[in-house]
Amino acid sequence: MTHKSPFGAYELPPEEEMLSKDEREVLFKLADFIVRKGFTVPAILTLETVKPLNYIGSQAMVFLEPFVQAVFKDISKYNTFRRMMEKRENVERLLQKIEELDAVQFQKERELKKKYKAEKKARRAKRKRFFRKLLGREKPEDTSAISRDDVIK
Repeated sequence: MTHKSPFGAYELPPEEEMLSKDEREVLFKLADFIVRKGFTVPAILTLETVKPLNYIGSQAMVFLEPFVQAVFKDISKYNTFRRMMEKRENVERLLQKIEELDAVQFQKERELKKKYKAEKKARRAKRKRFFRKLLGREKPEDTSAISRDDVIK
């Protein structure tokens, strides 16, 4: 049984208890699609806004089913999603899955950014060495071992 926490978010039982394998698959695919396309913020905003109207939305999906059947041959995933959206806790699950996948993608992007920054820094240092060498401003490597006294003699 779900209930609201003092902070407003639903405390949900584990997905394995409430959702079938097909429902979990549809939920993951939809959340993954939303995150990959970069619609995380609009999707969260929309879902949070229409969450109280989830049952009406699922009934609208029932109304639109004949049109969907005309366009797509297999609508089993559509029907699975429609049945899931009848329950408010599944809307919350979808929101949580989107946020979870977005956090993972954000972490990957951060790591890539660090990697590209390090590569850019290495290229810049290499380019700097090249031009110093080209213009004759680079110090020879052997002079670092020679002391000041050796130069004076």
